[in-house]
Amino acid sequence: MSNFVHLHVHSHYSLLDGLSKIDELVKTAKKRGFSALALTDHGNMYGAIEFYEQCLKNEIKPIIGMEAYLAPGSRFEKNGPDNKYYHLVLLAENYTGYKNLMKLASLANLEGFYYKPRLDKELLREYHEGLIASSACMGGEIPRILMKEANYEKAKTAALEYQDIFGAGNFFLELMDLPAQEGQADLNNQLLKISEETGIPVIVTRDVHYLNPE
Repeated sequence: MSNFVHLHVHSHYSLLDGLSKIDELVKTAKKRGFSALALTDHGNMYGAIEFYEQCLKNEIKPIIGMEAYLAPGSRFEKNGPDNKYYHLVLLAENYTGYKNLMKLASLANLEGFYYKPRLDKELLREYHEGLIASSACMGGEIPRILMKEANYEKAKTAALEYQDIFGAGNFFLELMDLPAQEGQADLNNQLLKISEETGIPVIVTRDVHYLNPE
């Protein structure tokens, strides 16, 4: 069995972005020796039950999550460009976390929808219990501050804010093993530096959108 666990994974429920069907995703993970697998579709939990049932059928531990869209301010502010949001990976640690994840997914659609179903930090503070979060891809708040604003201290402050929201040990800086992605290696190094200076732990992901490279 592999000790590595994919914690950032998209299925075809990541609309216009993921390709993998749930049953094929789980069967492939089983075939390749993984003992656990997460599902983190963009802004929704449409595949959660199907994923859970397929994982149990294939003796794989299911980790239910979502890659949320996060408004830079209030979720009720709905103006400006259509890319006015950050990414944030959320994983349910327990049943309380699962219920909070469902609540967040619903409120993102009902209250925060502006091109995408968006949360804000007010909601994260209210419904953070039982959730584990990570800084996500280059679309996350911390990576964007590092790459687009080149403001290391501001990024470190943002990281500490997320740690305050989710609690020590429940927020992670996300390193990605994507050698072909321009800027990813430098981003990883800066995230590692933040980790060393703050004690915020790191995880490594692949941001899976397909089953096979081709």
